[in-house]
Amino acid sequence: MRRDPGAWPVKLVVEADGGSRGNPGPAGYGAVVLDAGGTQVLAEVYDGLGTATNNVAEYRGLIAGLTAARELGATEVDARLDSKLVVEQMSGRWKIKNTALQELADTARDQAAGFDAVTFTWIPRADNARADALANRAMDGESSPALDPSAAAGPARKPATAPTETSEVAGPASAAAAWTGQVGTPVRMILLRHGQTALSIERRYSGHGDPELTEAGQEQAAAAARALATRLKKQGVVPAAVLSSPLRRARQTAAAVAEATGAELEVRDALIETDFGGWEGLTFREARERDPDLHGRWLGSADVEPPGGESFRAVGERVGAERRRIVDGFPGATVIVVSHVTPIKMLLREALGAGDEVLYRMHLDLACTSVADFYPDGGASVRLVNDTSYLD
Repeated sequence: MRRDPGAWPVKLVVEADGGSRGNPGPAGYGAVVLDAGGTQVLAEVYDGLGTATNNVAEYRGLIAGLTAARELGATEVDARLDSKLVVEQMSGRWKIKNTALQELADTARDQAAGFDAVTFTWIPRADNARADALANRAMDGESSPALDPSAAAGPARKPATAPTETSEVAGPASAAAAWTGQVGTPVRMILLRHGQTALSIERRYSGHGDPELTEAGQEQAAAAARALATRLKKQGVVPAAVLSSPLRRARQTAAAVAEATGAELEVRDALIETDFGGWEGLTFREARERDPDLHGRWLGSADVEPPGGESFRAVGERVGAERRRIVDGFPGATVIVVSHVTPIKMLLREALGAGDEVLYRMHLDLACTSVADFYPDGGASVRLVNDTSYLD
């Protein structure tokens, strides 16, 4: 959204940097937002990235700086970096061959599009000492507190974009890390349950069976996809991937999300639902009548398997391993995970650090969204559970 033509222009300076000790190695970024004269510091943002390269960290510093400038109401930005590569690529003079850098450059361009004007200027490393110092603090495990937009100096002015609305599907925030004491930037997992199927209408066990979405389920998937795309775009977040269970109901839901967000769809076998074995397709009552003793024990223990099926303990182990693969594969990124009730509960339980009991006390509706952050140091936090507001 462009500013009101009658509003005062607000020009700010962003100095940004990033570094990696090992390239790749422990990485972090830092950015400073200054007044138009480049003398008064209005904001500082910095955070760790886990393992990353110098170039990735430099791009993340630029993105963080542009985001902070937007939140301070800038309409024009002079972005100053000591990375010749980032400056030349963002100016369109150098091609981008690396896929990861292309995605970060796209994110930075999306951020830049929210201003009336953005210039990219190379400066010597010695002139970028403030941002460099912040990047080193980030690599040492520190992160900045939440940005206070009231820090902007000067008379009241209309922001270049609408004020950012707090959204739990927004990109990973350094403020969360500062609050919880976690180190580094988390991988944000937006957890989406698939839409309605014929089995879900009748409340039947639906595990490895492969029903497709009903017409209502397709509408639910489309509504969820629109809501996610809108919220993420508003926050300037580009999801790194849409990761889906291999089952058709999840893949259909994930396809709608991938189309709406522009993210690549990947099928991950470990995100499949529990194998309910001989109870597949049965209602709760039918399963209990068929195997009363086993069904009762199954409800009371995550170690008990349905007849010929899979225990919740086994599901937790494979989902936990997949969670680690996602965190390692998408450092500091936002990913959308489209799966089923049990795998999503397992991820939320792990983020909460809760016991098995939470599996039986947590309710997840069809096409609901939950959000959890998983930090590179092993910490986690739950941001949202069972949101279906977009289905109303």
